[in-house]
This record gives sequence, C-alpha cells and structure tokens, in this order.
Amino acid sequence: MKISVTYQENYSRGDLLLRSFFGAFYIVLPHVFMLFFALFWSSIISFISFWVILFTGNYPRSFWEFNLGLQKWNLRLNAVLSNLVDGYPDFWVNKNNDDMLSNIELEYPETSNRGTVLLRLLFGVIYVYIPHMFVLLFRSIAGNVLMFLAWWVVLFTGKYPQSWHEFNVGTLRWSTRVALYMSYLTDEYPPFSGQ
Repeated sequence: MKISVTYQENYSRGDLLLRSFFGAFYIVLPHVFMLFFALFWSSIISFISFWVILFTGNYPRSFWEFNLGLQKWNLRLNAVLSNLVDGYPDFWVNKNNDDMLSNIELEYPETSNRGTVLLRLLFGVIYVYIPHMFVLLFRSIAGNVLMFLAWWVVLFTGKYPQSWHEFNVGTLRWSTRVALYMSYLTDEYPPFSGQ
C-alpha cells in the first residue's frame, strides 16, 4: 500500500488566496454534493460486500474498485483543501490517478480474511477507531498549527516547508489507512505512524 501526496517545489499564491476565500463555494460545495451520492452508493455496496466477503472470502472486484476510487477522491479533495497541493481536485471515483498529485496504490486482495471482517464490524470501534482517533486528534491539532503557519510561509515565499508538508501528509496518510482498513479494502491493520 502506498499513499502519496506530491511535494511541489513552488506553490501558487493566487491559488492559495482563491482557495482560502472562495474554496467553500467552488471546491467544497460541488464536491460535497457529488460525494453525497457517491457515499450513498458506497454504503449500499459496502453492506453487500460485507456479506459476500463473509460467505465467500472475496470482495467483489467492481465494488472494491469503486470504494477505493472513493478513497482516492477523498484524498485528492483533502490534499487540496489542506493546501498540500495546488490545483482543482478531480471528481469521480473511477479517475485514473497516475498523473495526479495525490494517489493511493493498493493491490486488489484475491481473498479477504472473514474473521477480521467480522471482528472489524463487531469490535472495530474499540480496537481500531478509539486508539487511532485518540492519537490522530493530537496529531491533527499540531497539523492545524503547521497548516496555519504554512499558509503564511506560502503566501510570502511560495514555498511550503518540506518537513511541515511531510508531517501533514503523514496525518492524511494515517487517517486514510484507517478508512481503508475499516471499509474492508485491506486486511492490513493500520500502523500507528504517518510514514
């Protein structure tokens, strides 16, 4: 599994200002509107997939690809809204992300572990969400401070401090791994790390 957000040598100050003042209108609103329908469909196929995995050990490939595409879309949107990359995030779940500034590379699992799928449904809140969200809460607070400071640095220099970029990408990577695991897209328990 590889989750990446490209570090740009130069960031557009115009993009930064446009996103900061008008991003809610031209980025957030249209994406949230479209994501509502995509998430509705995702919840249906995730429910079906759970039962298919439980009885066959296989995640239906087209459903798996749709849900992975949804995670990629979410990553693209969050990377732009966090000012980690410039540009406008593409819509749609089936977009080929090879040329994108953010991407998730994940192999389709030929088989899924039925036991851990059931375990995630029954106890996922306890052994996945609570410990990860507890740590991610504090990491997100630090990340928001860095994001605020980086906004000013980008505005005056056009550069995003690379170590701050890596930290914030790490937080995004960490939360994405938790989402991938809890949506049964992978059986790999998410590590407590942003690396």
